[in-house]
Amino acid sequence: MTREQAQARIAELRRLVEYHNYRYYVLDQPEISDEEYDALFRELQQLEAQFPEFITPDSPTQRVGAPPLSAFPEHAHRETMLSLDNAFSEEELLAFDQRVKRFLDLPQEADIEYTCELKIDGLAVSLTYEEGVLTVGATRGDGVRGEEVTPNIRTVRQIPLRLRSEDSLFDAPPRLIEVRGEVYLSYQEFERINHERAQAGEPLFANPRNAAAGSLRQLDSRITARRRLRFWAYGVGYCEGIEFATQWDILQQLKRWGFPVNPHTRLVKTIHEAIEFCRAWSRRRAELDYATDGVVIKVNRIAWQRQLGATARAPRWAIAYKYPAAQAITTLLEVRWQVGRTGVLTPVAIMEPVQVGGVTVARATLHNIDYIREKDIRLGDRVVIQRAGEVIPEVVSVLTDARDGDEIPIEPPTQCPACGARVERAEDEAALRCINLACPAQIVERIRHFTSRNAMNIEGVGDKWVQRLFDLGYIKDPADLYSLPQHRDALVQLERSGEKLVSNLLNAIEKSKQNPLERLIFALGIRHVGEHAARLLAEHFGSLDALMNAREEQIMQIHGIGPETAREVVEFFARPENRAVIEKLRRAGVRMEAERKERKATPFAGMTFVFTGELQSYTREQAEALVRELGGRATSSVSKATTYVVAGPGAGSKLQKALELGIPVLDEAQFLAMVRAAQGE
Repeated sequence: MTREQAQARIAELRRLVEYHNYRYYVLDQPEISDEEYDALFRELQQLEAQFPEFITPDSPTQRVGAPPLSAFPEHAHRETMLSLDNAFSEEELLAFDQRVKRFLDLPQEADIEYTCELKIDGLAVSLTYEEGVLTVGATRGDGVRGEEVTPNIRTVRQIPLRLRSEDSLFDAPPRLIEVRGEVYLSYQEFERINHERAQAGEPLFANPRNAAAGSLRQLDSRITARRRLRFWAYGVGYCEGIEFATQWDILQQLKRWGFPVNPHTRLVKTIHEAIEFCRAWSRRRAELDYATDGVVIKVNRIAWQRQLGATARAPRWAIAYKYPAAQAITTLLEVRWQVGRTGVLTPVAIMEPVQVGGVTVARATLHNIDYIREKDIRLGDRVVIQRAGEVIPEVVSVLTDARDGDEIPIEPPTQCPACGARVERAEDEAALRCINLACPAQIVERIRHFTSRNAMNIEGVGDKWVQRLFDLGYIKDPADLYSLPQHRDALVQLERSGEKLVSNLLNAIEKSKQNPLERLIFALGIRHVGEHAARLLAEHFGSLDALMNAREEQIMQIHGIGPETAREVVEFFARPENRAVIEKLRRAGVRMEAERKERKATPFAGMTFVFTGELQSYTREQAEALVRELGGRATSSVSKATTYVVAGPGAGSKLQKALELGIPVLDEAQFLAMVRAAQGE
């Protein structure tokens, strides 16, 4: 294939992939199968790898995430992202309508059109498009300045990398526009992320909004890409080259450009219709698979919006109606202490079932013993519960006036409810912990974590199968999974089993032996070692043996690994029982070394590059990745060990330091010439 043919085919593949992304992620109306889509995407990846000079920031392949950043740069919004004033009652909405009419010098009996838009509980972002291409994605920040998170924004598949353009002039993308919207997580994805964090021994997100914010602010956008963030567009900021008459026109145009706009948005004729909309969604919000905490009501006519203006913090032409809190009152019957894989005991409230926000709740978290004592929660209490972030039920307060004297204070257990071993509490922790590493509850949870999707990904070995195999004595630790082929005949004879099911299970176990080293490290369940830390450890040490023998100070040299994680890693491998499990895994044939990619000798071998300022051909992350692919190192700080500093427009202190240290400085053209030479062009 010639360069011209490749360029044409790449352009066509990008058009097809983005079209089918739009059908799938925005319209929810796919036209081709997943297999057909994957084939198109793989062909595009292969061609771009073969002809990297044709890779552009708006290519669909750039959604998978980029190497980690050292920090987020600051971004100044061209038009301020204001907050919203809140209304907590229908009377306050009526008062808002009256204020609008007074400012516009309209009679109080006049009717005003409003748009009613569900207030999504996520993270507000601003997307800058130049000539129709996404160039910057930024958080709201303080409204004037936010953080530039463009690599992370690119991973959100509902956000177009290039605005769709139909035949009409009105649909043509403007020269420059800021599109405003909300990044959020569905309840299902929120629960999946928290489940994985629990298995990794990491703190749980309190609600979907915190999870969305934490996901969008990951320095490693590859983590963001795995979080399946979603997006609703709701407005525009600064804009050149197009004028809008109404907010409703803006929403329709955003849809034509390829953005998802919430389908429940309504245009109403009066404030009374807006109030009816708020009433309806106060009742219906439990039907949604994402969190909404209210309704945003906006004056529809843009000319009136301009006339109304804004205060220092909020527009006068919009208001956010907040739903009443989804709470209920019930009786606390019992407290059960659940044991996790790291031995932490978590108190769970067992209550008389009650409806909360349209969902029947009979269990709620009590967090830890300090929380119980702070709230003075007792058995038999009448308690107020709510679904935190509309998802996790929790006890928030006690109705002490309802006590009759029979309530019983809750005492922490001194023995593990699963194994009877002693329970301890470290001075710097709120958690109670079972100290018995052979505790059956911990073992089962460790095995479940080992088989989970982002660990060894052993399909078919779900929670129930793990518990069943443990109870029957077939597995006592994760390594025993690889001995199950010896028990094939017995497994086939089990109830609700069979030849096909067992074959699939054993095949999945065998396949998992070839997983990358980072998956194995994550699967071992070391405290504070999540997916990101596991990848860093695998990349740095290259083998499990090297990691097992590493000292704390060696581990702490890795950027992104702190002292607490380093200490936990060393302590984990110091335990004889953990080393015994690893030896069983080794004998079973589980891969324990990172895959070594053969590299041709290049002029970049032994060189260290630092990038500063703006680049035209690549993002900074892509340039750093290119250096690593060619055998060099890319770092974020200038030192005597730096070989070259590549400086573009806007270069600052790094350039100054390079000049002070006498380090050679390249412009982008010189760097690209080195790349071409290294690639043999």
